[in-house]
Amino acid sequence: MMIMIHQNMCVVTVVVCVICLFMEMQHVSGVTRKTVYITQNESGARYTLNKGNDTKWLAKGYYAALNNDTGWGYLQVQTNPQNNDTSQAFAAGYVESLLTYDLMYKHWYNTLHGFCETRQALCQRVQDHLDKNLVWVNDMIANHSNTEPYWHQVNLFYYHLEGLAFGYKTAREAEGDTSKNLTFNDLLWLNIQGDLEDLFSAFDTNTGDPPSVRGAQLPASTTCSALIKLLPDSSDLYTSHDTWSSFQSMLRVQKRYIFPYKMLPDSNDTVPGHVITFSSYPGTIQSGDDFYVTSAGLATLETTTGNNNRSLWQYVTPEGQVLEQVRTMVANRLGHCGMSWSKTFSLYNSGTYNNQWMVVDYKRFKKGTPQSLLKDKLLWVLEQLPGYIRAEDKTEVLRQQSYWPSYNSHYFPDIYNLSGQGELAAKYGDWFTYDRTPRALIFKRDHVKVNDTSSMIALMRYNDYLHDPLSRCNCTPPYSGENAIACRNDVNPINGTYPFPALGHRPHTATDMKLTTADLITKLQFIAIAGPPYNTYLPPFQWSKSDYKDLPHLGHPDVFQYQPVLFKWQW
Repeated sequence: MMIMIHQNMCVVTVVVCVICLFMEMQHVSGVTRKTVYITQNESGARYTLNKGNDTKWLAKGYYAALNNDTGWGYLQVQTNPQNNDTSQAFAAGYVESLLTYDLMYKHWYNTLHGFCETRQALCQRVQDHLDKNLVWVNDMIANHSNTEPYWHQVNLFYYHLEGLAFGYKTAREAEGDTSKNLTFNDLLWLNIQGDLEDLFSAFDTNTGDPPSVRGAQLPASTTCSALIKLLPDSSDLYTSHDTWSSFQSMLRVQKRYIFPYKMLPDSNDTVPGHVITFSSYPGTIQSGDDFYVTSAGLATLETTTGNNNRSLWQYVTPEGQVLEQVRTMVANRLGHCGMSWSKTFSLYNSGTYNNQWMVVDYKRFKKGTPQSLLKDKLLWVLEQLPGYIRAEDKTEVLRQQSYWPSYNSHYFPDIYNLSGQGELAAKYGDWFTYDRTPRALIFKRDHVKVNDTSSMIALMRYNDYLHDPLSRCNCTPPYSGENAIACRNDVNPINGTYPFPALGHRPHTATDMKLTTADLITKLQFIAIAGPPYNTYLPPFQWSKSDYKDLPHLGHPDVFQYQPVLFKWQW
């Protein structure tokens, strides 16, 4: 088990020559579209403009600000393999900040600003833990990044983050903005909010209900619904995911990274996951939701399962562990199949951001293959706890029932028992079981309705909490907007009574839907919907009419009433 943090030292080592840039901005029908090129300046003296026609370009980026039209911004960053990997990684972060620095601040402000004001002692314990990792991480990188692909990719993650921080500072200063300062550490926290949620639980001396009972502490922490569904005639295999998070987190960006990194600094072999498309946020260089499609033909996604056994937090230590949200990107780049992804991800388990991961290897799916003859290793499932990971080929479940659901509950019995979830089931009932919790029963009942993308989207956006008997609870009134595939906790009455807070009125919702298919993944695309679910009985979320309107939501549209979109990438 290990945790990785990288000291703020890459600016010196990466930028051996200064970077030149060219930015082109277009306004089409009120939509801002920006293109940036980064080129090395051989003189190393200053920043200059470049027209983007230099074959020695280091990185280029494109951003389309379509948040008001679709609920999403779209960011694409590509690096040039004629340059070394560390220069590519740093330049990629630099480009992203130049294109989105204003959004980065807004998302940080919405989700992290002021968080530690009432938790100063706890935040300091967490920061101390992260700081102690710096020495160990830098030592591992110094000793192993030239000879081990794993550590080379870890190194590149932090170079990427350093470039993001440097680019943010450059863009802010260019605008003459001295007030919106974000440091490397601020951006690190922005990128590891899933890990932070568990670190706060691990270091909190005030023992109480775990996040699965009370809800998350951090506004950008996520729980989710996911479904992998084989169509009745085996004509397609759908992989879909709903993020569940706070309303504050809904400043969204879809990203495509084209980073032709090598397996090692002196290698000629490019990593399998050199192109990754994913749902994300401003300032984060990983998904966080998590939902990815990679050039290795993999769809990787998770729902958060958490840890409810406080005794396991002893295995979260400041040395020998890599943060989960770093390990995810390392596995996405090095993984060429479900098994290799799982093995890579399992190295240096941090015991933080404990999730159920699913890896769908679309290379092993052939349209029309009978359900009973699906190839082994099509679906790998991994579950993590502090000190323990279990991963298995679960294609047999698809053969047996044509679907794999995921809804924040542990599947493997040993993980379930070790996590302490059984104790919660004994205390609170079926909601904390694997097979009798509301979403398990809804998926079991309704997956048979899926026969095309429209019906799959309908299921993933499903919330009929007022009428569906499976949404009922021992509550007053006797139902909860939490008990649906796509939750809406804001619609629960403020004066309602609930057996535990997660079922009640709180600023928590399904914030999106993503869906890829056997055809779309070949283009590294997915269909997406931004914002909470809405229907005849469920009004669209509107900030100005919400009792949560005073929560920070810089950059958000007022009303979230968006349709499915399939974005056409530039490169």
